[in-house]
Amino acid sequence: MKCNVGGIDRILRMVVGLVLIGLAATGTVGVWGWIGAIPVATGLFKFCPAYPLLGISTCATGSSSGSCCK
Repeated sequence: MKCNVGGIDRILRMVVGLVLIGLAATGTVGVWGWIGAIPVATGLFKFCPAYPLLGISTCATGSSSGSCCK
């Protein structure tokens, strides 16, 4: 699995996912809010299965750190 989720994308995924999970846990949005587990997981693993299909990668290719997987 090659990493394809960069820094800002990763943070946004995790924040949105945790907000959805929190809203679902409090009953504000209903059961569908538990779908927030998916963006949290893709942020943690730094891999989004939809990105290769769409030819997208948010990893910085020209950065001094090299790869977003480090």
